[in-house]
Amino acid sequence: MDGKHIAIVCPPNSGSTYFNYKQFFSIVLFAVVNAHYQFLYMHVGCQGRISDGGVFKHAAFGKATLDQTLHLPEPEPLPGREMRIPYLFLADDAFPLTENICKPYSTDLNVGSPKRVCNYRISRAQRVVENAFGLLTSVFRILHKTTDLNLENTKKVVMVCAYLYNFLRRSTQNENLYSPPGVFDNEDADRGITVPGSWRNSTVTLTGLQSMPRNSCRKAKEVRDEFMNYFMSHQGRLAWQDMYLNVNKM
Repeated sequence: MDGKHIAIVCPPNSGSTYFNYKQFFSIVLFAVVNAHYQFLYMHVGCQGRISDGGVFKHAAFGKATLDQTLHLPEPEPLPGREMRIPYLFLADDAFPLTENICKPYSTDLNVGSPKRVCNYRISRAQRVVENAFGLLTSVFRILHKTTDLNLENTKKVVMVCAYLYNFLRRSTQNENLYSPPGVFDNEDADRGITVPGSWRNSTVTLTGLQSMPRNSCRKAKEVRDEFMNYFMSHQGRLAWQDMYLNVNKM
């Protein structure tokens, strides 16, 4: 899950309410994306000055996640492991670390350390939402521009774009035309680098990361540590993961 700013003309009599840290007026698109780059949940309309974490807490999805009322599947162990861990969502530093939200370690990590491996794996998976935002704005060019529609119509336009996006992603007839090979970021395992997707050739504004330190609960830290241990095990290790750690600091 992540957030993205949608540029707007300053609404009448709104002052700096919609003025964000990137120095333009916006509303925030908060989204949860699955592994197939499809939007599972979207919340559009929070003022641009509100951080991603604030939007998350304001949205019904965020409240249900924090209250543990989403009715997620029962905890299960990772392959080859014994500890039962809850199903969770991946996020960046703007969101809280909880039993159902996992984000990278925030400390300065040594090259090749297990925590750095874990950060790479989490960031690699969480990159899916960034690619989804990128493809959405690359195809629906209206999201590239500063809209001068009123707020309610702007929200409707963004939601319509998202619905059309999901329709095209789920259509087997349109899949290769809409998202051909190379459109998303991928790894070059031989060289140990990330190859940017073709959508990045367009100028896309993505929400930056904001550091929001919190005291995470012990259970949430134990869940993240279990993922770290799994990524270092025979069952969970990627053959090329150490190569990336030598060139890309997480």
